[in-house]
Amino acid sequence: MTNQDILDRLAAVVESRKPANGGDPEKSYVARLLHKGPDAFLKKIGEEATETVMAAKDVDHGGDKTKLVGEVADLWFHCMIALAHYDLTPADVVSELSRREGLSGLEEKALRKVQARERSGE
Repeated sequence: MTNQDILDRLAAVVESRKPANGGDPEKSYVARLLHKGPDAFLKKIGEEATETVMAAKDVDHGGDKTKLVGEVADLWFHCMIALAHYDLTPADVVSELSRREGLSGLEEKALRKVQARERSGE
């Protein structure tokens, strides 16, 4: 089983928890977050991002790396809930990462600025 298979399986579970697909907020954490709407899961993403930063800082000072892995997993999971809400999947993110592969970070950032200017009509 590949990492992509795991992401696809997890994405399918998240998708099945959407209220439109019968997800029950009384029985499922994911369904509850989706039922509450973007403010609920976006708040969780912010919390998990902060916890990820704190765990990384702890590793810098001799802390347990597995805690960092756990926090990143929590962050990714909550991001997957957001993706599902907006009818996107981890495959969309992987495609974007693939598109960026081979571009330097500085080139990619400059390209995004040019594209944003073009979209805004400057």
